[in-house]
Amino acid sequence: MKKRFALFSCLALLCSFTAAAKADEAIPDWEETSPAMASIVSFVEEVSDEASPEYVPASERIAVFDLDGTLFGERFPTYFDQCMMLHRILHDENYEEADPEDKAYCEALEAALLAGEPEPDSSKSSGQIIAEAFEGCTVEEYQAYVRDFMSYPAVGFEGLTYGEGFFKPMVSLVEYLSGHDFQVYIVSGAERHLLRELIRGTLDEWIPPYQIIGTTFSLAATNQGDKAPRDYTLSPEDDVLMEGNMVFKNVKMNKVVSILNEIGIAPVLAFGNSSGDFAMGEYAVRNGGKAYMLLCDDLERDYGDLETAESFAAKCEALGFETVSMRDEFATIYGDNAVKTEEEALEPAA
Repeated sequence: MKKRFALFSCLALLCSFTAAAKADEAIPDWEETSPAMASIVSFVEEVSDEASPEYVPASERIAVFDLDGTLFGERFPTYFDQCMMLHRILHDENYEEADPEDKAYCEALEAALLAGEPEPDSSKSSGQIIAEAFEGCTVEEYQAYVRDFMSYPAVGFEGLTYGEGFFKPMVSLVEYLSGHDFQVYIVSGAERHLLRELIRGTLDEWIPPYQIIGTTFSLAATNQGDKAPRDYTLSPEDDVLMEGNMVFKNVKMNKVVSILNEIGIAPVLAFGNSSGDFAMGEYAVRNGGKAYMLLCDDLERDYGDLETAESFAAKCEALGFETVSMRDEFATIYGDNAVKTEEEALEPAA
């Protein structure tokens, strides 16, 4: 009888250890019932286990993340870089050099965004307008501007600044993957120096500057003049300045090109939220990895769009990508302090 009791005790202890291990595998800020979280944890366990046929050496465990709408909110009321563009051109009293056409476009864009209407057409991309808006700044001055803008209240929320606009479950996911020897990269359509500043204090513990791939703005030395970079040598008197041109927009197929050129290894995990991320998702899947796409389906804690989410989910399913419901699978989005305001009360940052 004592032996049987001891056996039961050992089994109970083993079960408790197993339950504890499973609890440890949960990713913070995700709902415990999340199918996507369970899928991610299962995949990570497989590729991390040397005894598994799916084992991937740590040196090849690459995860790539889009930024806007994937790691960071994109409805304040639009992408971070565009919000900063609107602030720079329309609301920054110290900036008087804006092109009149760019200013007119930004006025129309801001009005449309705040009214929930389609964006107006422009002869320039927003990336080019942003590049021109910071022409002549050093990279350090540009990043200081990004840092300052991060302190502004996020449009559409109380208790949230632009710098706090990261999705907490996705930050936890980055930490989880890093803890399992994944090299995590951001592969975004936003400009790379902006990204490096934006993640400072939030994601830079796990994502160093050299693991950020974004859109490229041209740079030049102060005294370079019309000389091509290959014909000019940096002098002690030179600063490195923003030249005012966008030379590479890192979206769609360009994300795959960037991954090939700058990483050199296909990712085993890809995370995105739009058709602009389909190419890198396909690249991961065809090389034996998995792709997860976020659905903008939360109407209570964020400015979701159910019609867009439903249509996007169908496209993801057809491509073999798994989806993540922000509404059903995130225990929080921006944290308890962030409170969504009424859409009709949206106002531009002062």
